[in-house]
Amino acid sequence: MLLNRHQAQAHLETALSRSSAVILIGPRQCGKTTMARKLVTPASVNYFDLEDPISLARLEQPMTALAELDGLIVIDEIQRRPDLFPILRVLIDRDRTPGRFLILGSASLHLLQQSSESLAGRTEIVELAGFSVSDVGPEQLGQHWLRGGFPLSYLANSEASSFAWRKNFIRTFLEGDVPQLQPRIPASTLRRFWTMLAHYHGQLWNAAELARSLGVGETSTRKYLDLLEDLFMVRQLKPWHENLKKRQVKAPKIYLRDSGLLHELLDIRTMKNLVDHPKSGASWEGYALEETLKAIDIDQAYFWATHQGAELDLLLIKDNLKYGVEYKKADAPRITPSINTALKDLGLEQVTIIYPGEKAYRLSDQVRVMPVKSLASDKVFQLVTGS
Repeated sequence: MLLNRHQAQAHLETALSRSSAVILIGPRQCGKTTMARKLVTPASVNYFDLEDPISLARLEQPMTALAELDGLIVIDEIQRRPDLFPILRVLIDRDRTPGRFLILGSASLHLLQQSSESLAGRTEIVELAGFSVSDVGPEQLGQHWLRGGFPLSYLANSEASSFAWRKNFIRTFLEGDVPQLQPRIPASTLRRFWTMLAHYHGQLWNAAELARSLGVGETSTRKYLDLLEDLFMVRQLKPWHENLKKRQVKAPKIYLRDSGLLHELLDIRTMKNLVDHPKSGASWEGYALEETLKAIDIDQAYFWATHQGAELDLLLIKDNLKYGVEYKKADAPRITPSINTALKDLGLEQVTIIYPGEKAYRLSDQVRVMPVKSLASDKVFQLVTGS
């Protein structure tokens, strides 16, 4: 589950109170360092920023440097020194005192294989995203949708400054961050691929089409996609399969996780540009879907579609019960044949239609309409599930 700022801080402090090591993961510039610095000042000898040459020099002999420290030790941007994971395992096994290490990383644990192998069973993981709608408040929903959730983008003093920040973020990400993890992928190639994905936002993954457009093999496009997912830039929403007579879609849907970065790649600079753009509806759907996943603590999330045309934007599973969510950028959503099919075929408890309007209302015992601003509520789960 992704967490808003208040939830993440509380979850982090609870995790540190019971585990010797906690890994705080999320995209670069989403606020991980700010959260860590509330617990340990960067001036402390217990704070290691692996982008800082001084911290790197102090870790020339990492076992000696870390073993002699007391209290909570913060290691920021751990993906730059994956060789530290085996050393951390040794230190943790020597002393299982809670709250010994807080490890910050801008890549998923799938990419940081060393952590999952070396620290298995020794850590708790907290995932942080950018600002959620509950962080900024429902009255700021339009600005949040346009600028995205990265704090420095959202808080910029103008639309032009926000767009410039996102442009620079993408350039730094491609030219500085990616080469450290995948040095053989040219920044220009990954930029072209990422821009193509922006135009496929909310659509089914089509490796063959993207490979032809990019002039590379399908294996390469899959590698690029997985890399962007591991770096928290892209979401691959997996399809749900039931043992039904209907033929079901098996390709994932692709979403860019931050709406602000999506808009930079599509050259959308203002709210007027956004409202008038052909991808406006897809952008809004992806934004609302991402905010739903930030707001709700669920076990599994999928989409569902059949080759006969029935589909469900989001299938949530919690305690073996299934709930559906549809996103409709319309003034007055109605029950569609797809919703009726999904209710029947998937055995859903409820379908919630999220829309940009102001009023919540029921269309039937199992279908309700909910404003997107309700995602800022602390009762989102109850609203979506009807519990």
